[in-house]
Amino acid sequence: MFLSSKRSAAGILNFLTLLYVLSLPVFAQTRPGDDLRAKLTRDLERIAAEFDGRMGIAVKDLSGGESFAVNAETIFPQASSIKIPVLIELHRQAQAGKLRLTDRVELTRAQMAGGSGVLQRFGDGTSALSLRDLAVLMIVLSDNTATNILIERVGMESVNQMLRLNGLNQTRLQRVMMDTGAQREGRENLSTPREMAALLELLHAGKLLDAANTAAAIEILKYPKTTALRRGLPANVELANKPGGIPGVRCDSGIVLLAGRPYAIAVMTSFAQDGAAAENAIAEASRRVFEYFERLARSTSDGARLP
Repeated sequence: MFLSSKRSAAGILNFLTLLYVLSLPVFAQTRPGDDLRAKLTRDLERIAAEFDGRMGIAVKDLSGGESFAVNAETIFPQASSIKIPVLIELHRQAQAGKLRLTDRVELTRAQMAGGSGVLQRFGDGTSALSLRDLAVLMIVLSDNTATNILIERVGMESVNQMLRLNGLNQTRLQRVMMDTGAQREGRENLSTPREMAALLELLHAGKLLDAANTAAAIEILKYPKTTALRRGLPANVELANKPGGIPGVRCDSGIVLLAGRPYAIAVMTSFAQDGAAAENAIAEASRRVFEYFERLARSTSDGARLP
């Protein structure tokens, strides 16, 4: 009888203890790094808000899936950044056997386009370049003649079909380089920060091309260039990217190959009064994003710096 009463008293005590614990205020548990994520989000929003024009940013962690976005669904003219999908489609057709990257094209005066690049200075019919060499000129020197030759070879609709099949419906190649008539008619080459970052994520993951062509395309994108994204990174960190610029527009999209924490980043501006200011804003966003991921890559989950 005494034992039974003792057990009842213990049960009541446990019950009352449980009620007391449940009545205590519940404090939200924060994950390690939540404050850093919030700070980067605020910094990117500030950079976009202070920019004199329109600015969009998309960032995707290629190792953990984390993402950041500011105006990431906004459609921007791409200028020469649209050459990234052209490069991918070229390698896709090489992979499918529709062409060979060693195929040579004789350069004629009729193919030459103005603007950036060196091929417009070549002689009429005096040189023949491989498709791969044209791709290198397209990406590294942003050569418009090389780009237009490649668009003609792979087909504008083939580039757009590749994009659509991968769910990138806002990214469109609608004109060749230096086609001012098409620009006046409203046929611009377009994308969003989120879609360009997604395209680069798919490329990096090997979901667009086989291993050999993925490596070949990224290698061309990695060739050194002086760009706004590059200015935000240390010299020893590899960057696979393609910038673009036309009056009022500056864009830069790429994969930052940070050891242990690679990420895709696309920063776009339009309605810019000052091209230099736009590039400075892109460089600042690039620097802040790199600082965040570099800190995570070099720290334990609790924030201790690794050797």
